[in-house]
Amino acid sequence: MRLWRGGGSPKMAAAQDPQGEQAGMSVKDKAKLHLRKFDVGDKFSYLPLAKASVLVPLMVRDGKLCVLFTVRSMKLTRSPGEVCFPGGRREPTDIDEIATALREAEEEVGLRAEQAEVICRLVPGIDRTHSIVTPVVAFIEDSFQAHPNPEEVSDIFYVPLEYFLRPSKYKALHVQMLGQASVPVHFFEYDDPERNLSFAIWGLTAHFTVFLALAVFGEKPTFEVDYDLDNLISSAESNFMRLYNTTKNKL
Repeated sequence: MRLWRGGGSPKMAAAQDPQGEQAGMSVKDKAKLHLRKFDVGDKFSYLPLAKASVLVPLMVRDGKLCVLFTVRSMKLTRSPGEVCFPGGRREPTDIDEIATALREAEEEVGLRAEQAEVICRLVPGIDRTHSIVTPVVAFIEDSFQAHPNPEEVSDIFYVPLEYFLRPSKYKALHVQMLGQASVPVHFFEYDDPERNLSFAIWGLTAHFTVFLALAVFGEKPTFEVDYDLDNLISSAESNFMRLYNTTKNKL
């Protein structure tokens, strides 16, 4: 697999618009157009590991695509204080990954299912509990007023999606996973100009957001990513299946 390191000029499929299809489209509609090309549907639902989902809420604020993040409550035993998306484990009553993401978003931030326009499911990841986590991307209105559940969420903030291609504060952490050699993990620091607060966004949350930005904008990031940018979705799926097979063999 070719690893892009910030040089060259790979042609990304998401950026190509040979028929002028996007002419006159809104920022939101352009994003929907690109994201639907990356929808994996239930392609990985058959895999036997435990399942979880996160909702990746997108909105347009001041003409820019922005992502809503939550900060996990310090009352939680797992990953307290970390930045994440609304989400959690699949329940027996959830019919699919989308149902899980929407249920968790309502429980955590008060987002009702009818307030979310689900666009796609992206290539999943595997978390520290060895669960397959599916990111479900949905648009919400910029007028949405979150009502965080204090037992689960201590804060909510928004970041322009383009920040995850051209960050001002970024580094790659090297983390050892499942006995493998250390792997690079994205670590972003975002300074919220509205509240003069800084937030650290890393791990699986950053992984999903970087892929989302690549899919939407079709532009080269200023940092190294483990994808073939000429074949973004196929390389992402190959990466996931490699990690899945390694995880399954270690359990």
